[in-house]
Amino acid sequence: QVQLVESGGGLVQAGGSLRLSCRASGSIFSINAMGWYRQAPGKQRELVAVITSGGSTNYADSVKGRFTISRDNAKNMVLLQMNSLKPEDTAVYYCNAILKVQLWGPLQNSWGQGTQVTVSS
Repeated sequence: QVQLVESGGGLVQAGGSLRLSCRASGSIFSINAMGWYRQAPGKQRELVAVITSGGSTNYADSVKGRFTISRDNAKNMVLLQMNSLKPEDTAVYYCNAILKVQLWGPLQNSWGQGTQVTVSS
């Protein structure tokens, strides 16, 4: 069984910074991509940023230049550095991993439990 555990959410004033971290554990053979999604009240879950095992990144337009995603492959960890936070960044942030639990098995889509980020104006 695979677990993704997030940490680092909280309350911050507009213009402030937070860093989210997520570690994947369990029976993991390999992880292709890791990323962060968010869901604000009354809205659909949306992609924030994703990073592949090779280090390629992709960001939502709304966070480009403010957020930075990074990854520690040896520790199965993904980090999200969030700077210049805005009230509209308020949401539950979810860690995601596309992974395999065995060499010849299918890709699996795993999610963390979510961490709340609240940005006050």
